[in-house]
Amino acid sequence: MAEVTPITKLPAPQVTPFSMAFVTISNQDEAQKLAKKIVQTKLAACVNIVPKIISVYEWKGNVENDSESLMMIKTRSSRVEELIEFVRKHHPYEVCEVISTPIQQGNPAYLEWLGNYVGDKDKEETCG
Repeated sequence: MAEVTPITKLPAPQVTPFSMAFVTISNQDEAQKLAKKIVQTKLAACVNIVPKIISVYEWKGNVENDSESLMMIKTRSSRVEELIEFVRKHHPYEVCEVISTPIQQGNPAYLEWLGNYVGDKDKEETCG
């Protein structure tokens, strides 16, 4: 049997230039409004919306079962913290789900397009 390693002992994840954030939101209309704001502010190059998912979760002592929409947001890793704060400010939920994962591989032309649209925050801070 494999030894279970606590998360605190895992090696630090490799930083990649691009990430995908996932956000759940009440419905497709709300998702489209938020997605438009995110792309207009150049925090992401593209937001895909899955219009209907079912979420089962614990909230304030109850197990809830709700229909929601899922947003898949492609951005630069250096902009994830800013994206999280933006979503928190504009999202209708008291505690919104905003999680991200690095993009390890992808179509080079797509990643180049993504990078050209979403500025690299780290480079902007050192060049200004």
